[in-house]
Amino acid sequence: MALCLSGTASGETLRDAVAAAYAANPRLAAARARQDALAETPEQARAAGRLTAEAAGAGGYSRFDYGKGGSGSVTGSFPIWTGGRVSAAVRAASGDVGAGAEGVRDTEAAVLETVVGAYADLLYAQQAVAVARADIALLDNQVTEARSRFKLGQATRTDVAQIEAQREAAVSTLADAQGTAESVAATYRATVGHVAGTLDAMPATPLSMPSTIDVARGLAIEGNPIVRQQRLAAGADAARIDQQRAERNPYVGLGGTYGVAAGQGRSGYANAAVAGVTLRVPLLTGGLVSSRVRQAEAIYRADRFGIDAAERDATRLAETAWANLAAAQSRVQANARRVEAAELALKGVRAEYAFSLRTTLDILIADESLRAAQLALARSRSDVLIGQAALLRSIGRLGPDSYVS
Repeated sequence: MALCLSGTASGETLRDAVAAAYAANPRLAAARARQDALAETPEQARAAGRLTAEAAGAGGYSRFDYGKGGSGSVTGSFPIWTGGRVSAAVRAASGDVGAGAEGVRDTEAAVLETVVGAYADLLYAQQAVAVARADIALLDNQVTEARSRFKLGQATRTDVAQIEAQREAAVSTLADAQGTAESVAATYRATVGHVAGTLDAMPATPLSMPSTIDVARGLAIEGNPIVRQQRLAAGADAARIDQQRAERNPYVGLGGTYGVAAGQGRSGYANAAVAGVTLRVPLLTGGLVSSRVRQAEAIYRADRFGIDAAERDATRLAETAWANLAAAQSRVQANARRVEAAELALKGVRAEYAFSLRTTLDILIADESLRAAQLALARSRSDVLIGQAALLRSIGRLGPDSYVS
């Protein structure tokens, strides 16, 4: 029965599952597409400081203007000085892009953490099925032995019935385990994007795991995507303060227009060209600019508080994940020893049963103890995978390259 937990047979690895989800998960694809749209905003902000030109034309008929006529014109403008409006807008947009990129990183980490959780749950479900099958095989042998002993007068009908009842209970447990495995496999398929095969029972330890809890705290503050997103968003809002203040500054630009008008009247056609310098100086805004500056400053103050809150939350997540992972690793070690002891106990009870030193009930108790120990070991190993993913996400290191094959 221990072979079902040994992990000697290779199968679909956790890295395979993570890579598949990273490449094809629709939630990730949507986040990346939104980030691509956001990445265009700095270029749009720069356009306000560049040369622009447009052409216009018109044509028609007028009974009062000697018949048919038309006109066309080309107009161009070039900002010379915008009072800092464009540069502030570009800084704000660039900050938004950076914050959005960190948001995509957090979405990636959330999806991959879900993948690891689905992998861990399916791995436990597959191992539960293997434990139930191994238990049935053991009880089949025990039923055969009990019936032989009954024929020889060395066991009672009650002993046989107890073993048979335990065997049928194991069949029921297998049915439940198979149903659970199929349900979990459906969740895995929806998360990863393909039907699961037999999973690798002993995934390798992820890369970039922190060595101490203090290191984890430091990495959480510096590398958590939400913390970094909040900092970049604060930088963008600081640029928006400058952007609003720039509305008080003058604007200077060059402009020109060339136009042609034509008709069938006495004048034939005419053309004209105009060029000049445009100066706009805000005099009175009714308090609008001052209000917008105060609003931007208040938003920036809120961002600073948001950074502190994000750092505290990231630290809490890292500490919680560290504690959960340490507990899961301790359970793995304890349950591994528990399985070894339960296997030895079952072998001893069966040997003593052959010499009538143990009863059928002793065998059933030892068998139940071994099965419970194996399931506990499988569950604790899955908990380690979940704890590792949670810790890596809290410090900003959960990505497609976090796991080795």
